Parts: sequence; C-alpha cells; structure tokens
Amino acid sequence: MAQKPVQNYIPALTGVRALAAYLVFVSHYYYVFDDSFPHIVQRFLGEFHIGVSIFFVLSGFLITYRYYNNFHLTADWFKQYLKNRVARIYPMYAILTICAFVYFFITRDESITKGYQNPIALLVMNITFIRGFFYSFWDTGIAQGWSLTVEECFYFSAPLIFLIAKKYKKFYIQPVIITAFAIGMVLIFSQVDWYGFFSNFPFVMLFTFFGRCFEFFVGVQLARIVLNKGFERTNKIVYTYLGFLLIFLCVLVMAFQPIPKGWAAGVESPAGIIVNNYFLCIAVALFFYGILTETTVLKKILATPFVELLGKSSYIFYLIHLGWMYNLIHHGTEWLNEYAFELYDKWGVDWHSPFEYDKLNLLYAFILLNAVAVLLFKTIEEPLNHYIRKSNFLIKNKARNPDNNSAQIK
Repeated sequence: MAQKPVQNYIPALTGVRALAAYLVFVSHYYYVFDDSFPHIVQRFLGEFHIGVSIFFVLSGFLITYRYYNNFHLTADWFKQYLKNRVARIYPMYAILTICAFVYFFITRDESITKGYQNPIALLVMNITFIRGFFYSFWDTGIAQGWSLTVEECFYFSAPLIFLIAKKYKKFYIQPVIITAFAIGMVLIFSQVDWYGFFSNFPFVMLFTFFGRCFEFFVGVQLARIVLNKGFERTNKIVYTYLGFLLIFLCVLVMAFQPIPKGWAAGVESPAGIIVNNYFLCIAVALFFYGILTETTVLKKILATPFVELLGKSSYIFYLIHLGWMYNLIHHGTEWLNEYAFELYDKWGVDWHSPFEYDKLNLLYAFILLNAVAVLLFKTIEEPLNHYIRKSNFLIKNKARNPDNNSAQIK
C-alpha cells in the first residue's frame, strides 16, 4: 500500500471532482425517478448534495498541501496567491453569471432573480460573491454558485489560518472561534430585517463559510498530516473504502431526518446539519487519505485520463448543471419531442419519441452538459487560467515561477 513521497499533482483527486459534481447533479434531479424508487431511496438520492462537502474538504487539503510549507505573509506572496486563486475560479464564474443575467433579460425567467426588482444590483452582488451572505439572495444568478462565496472566504482566510497555526501554534481553536462568530451573528441579525443577512441558523450553518469552516479545517489538517508524514503507511486499513462507506452512511442518516418546513432536504434539520458539517467531512478525509496512500481499483479509475478530464471540467459542469444552461437544454428536448410527434403524424405512424421520457432526457442533458463543460474548459477556462497566471495581473510575472504552473495548482 505504501507509495512514493509527496508529489505536486495527484490525478485521482482531480477525478474526485467529477464524482462530487455528479453527486450534486443527482441531488438536484432525483425527482425524475419518483415513480421508480421507494420513498427512502428518493430521500437518499436527495441528500447527494454531499458533493459540496467533498469540494470543501478537497479545497482545504489542496490549498494547504500547495502553500503551507512555502507560506510567507508578505505583500508579494499574497498577491501571487490571490492571482492564482483568481485565475482558477473567477473567469468562468463571471462569464457564466453574466450569461445567466443576459438569459434573464431575454426570457424574464425569475429563477435567476427570485423576484428581486433590481437585477443590475443583483448582478453586482453575484459577480462580487456578496449575495452569499444574504438569505434573500444566496440562490440567485447561478444558484449553486453560493458555494463559491464559501470557497472565497476560505481562500482569503487560509493565509491567516496558516499564520496562526504555524507562528502561534493555535490550530484547533480556530474553527471553534469562527463557528462561535457565526452563532453570534445570527443572534444579532436574526432580529434585523435586512434581506436575510445572517438571518437564521440553517442558512448560516449550511450556506456560509462561518457555518461550514470545520470541513475546510479537516482538509487543512489532512494536508498537514500528509506534509509531515508523506504517503508512507505501515497499517493495512483500507481507508479508501472505509471512508467511502462512511460517507454514504452519513447520507443515509440525513435521509431519515425530517425535512424542516420551507427547506428541501434532511440536511437542513438540526441533526442533518451536525452530520453534514461535522461527521461527513471526517469520512471524506478518510476517503482522501486512502486515495493518497493506497492503490485501489477506484483510485485507478479516478486517475484515468478520461475521468481526469471530466474532473478538470467539473467546475464548469457544476456551474451549468442547474439554471439557465440546463433550462435551454430542457426546452430544446421539449421542442424536439413535439417535432418528432409532428413528423410521426405526417408519416402516419404511431411511434415513441426518443424525447418523451424524462429519465432519458435527463441522461441526454447530463451527457450534453459534460460535453459543453469540456469544450468550455479547453477553449476558455484553461487558456484564461494560463494567461492570467503568466500575466502581470496583481504582481509582475517571474520567469520560471513554479507558482504560475497552472497544471499543478488545482
């Protein structure tokens, strides 16, 4: 089971991104299978939002793994760090968010604005990630983009987390303080009617960094362990499959929780929040530790070039799988279904349309969304990523600067 020492890039972890994105996809469209599975299976599939938790733990691990040992809290270091983060996250998010609002101005589809009367202000709030702090706005624009507000909060916090951990030897107290801050903010602002700013516990605990910080800290701690001990292991525990099993045990527990009024899944219940925020992430970390230190069939699959490509494009897939892009595909399949039956009427035949079945249409959408994601990754995201890293944005580019090797910074 032992593997070679620390390496800069781990293909299987890129493959994990695809797995996480697809779990989120299932959680948003499980209702298509309502007539096919028992209720508890539907509830189980509805809790596959756990892909977001996988992303959060993975972000905590990768940022720490990449930067912890060469961390210097100087202006130049922070500019280079911020430049890398902007190159990785922002261009595609900004482009797709603008497209979402263009779609709104053309179609007047209020799923983009949730009825808010000032779409320009809402666009600004989406572009700047501010919407993620307001219960009234968190799911506007690209609804699933709320998680990027959480990610950006971690990115900005990571250097300070590293500083406190390394210089002052205070690591474990940090998530406690951040969570206490979240609780205090809710106690204060739940009494203030300001567009739902930190207005209730389920929102803050599930949709803000302050509520979900523990997941990132678990990823940070996993990276600290790996950086200290490497990939060498003496015990024979198969962490990959143990972690995988525990992940879905957490899903099952959440599936049995009652869904609070006004919410959509068991994760929003008190027990669901505890399982999702504090137990699931530990199971994810065990799974990652197995991926890092073991050679398993699952790891080999996740590291194949095809799955790795899906992982690299999974960020775009995540951004387009719900919302305006999916709506266009859905309307397209509806039009094709009507057109097929018009042709059948002309031909005088009584055939089934390949677009009359919701389950098949979902499969078509899944395949097409992946194809679009790969295309956008290859033609826009990856070139922009390289261009920004090699540019003089924020800080003058240095020749042969390893921090600008975007293939190694995920």
